Amino acid sequence: MTDQRQQVLLEGVDLAPFGRLVTAPAAGQTLADVPIDCLLATTLSAKVLVLRGYELLDALALEAYCRAAGELVQWEFGTILDLVVQEDPKNYLFDSGDVPFHWDGAWQDRAPRYFLFQCLRGCSPGAGGETVFSDATRVYRDAPEELRDLWAHTSITYRTDRLAHYGGTMTHPVLTIHPVTGETTIRYAEPLDPARYRNPLLLNVEGHPPEMATHLMGELSSRLHDPRYCYEHAWRTGDIVVAENHALLHGRNRFTGSTERHMQRIQIL
Repeated sequence: MTDQRQQVLLEGVDLAPFGRLVTAPAAGQTLADVPIDCLLATTLSAKVLVLRGYELLDALALEAYCRAAGELVQWEFGTILDLVVQEDPKNYLFDSGDVPFHWDGAWQDRAPRYFLFQCLRGCSPGAGGETVFSDATRVYRDAPEELRDLWAHTSITYRTDRLAHYGGTMTHPVLTIHPVTGETTIRYAEPLDPARYRNPLLLNVEGHPPEMATHLMGELSSRLHDPRYCYEHAWRTGDIVVAENHALLHGRNRFTGSTERHMQRIQIL
């Protein structure tokens, strides 16, 4: 057992099919009142941690709080990405449509261990925009042996134009090992059809004929979207959500109502 798993875990209510909800024990508490070691140890155990009733931190305080846990991912805009729907976005992340499954850090030398969201303004009930997390480790464990063997011998090359804070060409194996737990996990970003998305993502499945490549991607998509493996988070103003990046893939449902939601995201390496 790693030192991180030996940390005290935050008490709360288990979510389904995974995750934990922790409510502030007293009024006036902020995220800074939660020890960062406990926050991350609980997230490693639960995969997704939802905090409610805690006051949010301003940008400088949030950066300082997360930096105590390790290096932060630095972009040209800084460490904190404001996620809002834009009127004329160049990238699909900032429009009102869905965001297919992917993992953070696919275009970087190192993938972050965790990412943290603060919700400055949430969605009205039924407005869509839920963030969806898929437990890639459990998807792998539950897959038949012949499919796991196929994934083990498959890499995928991804290509997209750099119209936001990432882009280019990259190749990743479908399977990798979780650096802390040692579990096998799936690394997969779903393709983005040029007819539907502003910043299409094109995939080439290496080493397989077209028919097998189509079958492989279909199996991945079907299993990753199975409700048994997915937690959908409907955002409320003031929500803080921390997710474990190596075990999960994540995406977003399309907005069906108001698109005034505003979130901030920071990534911990």
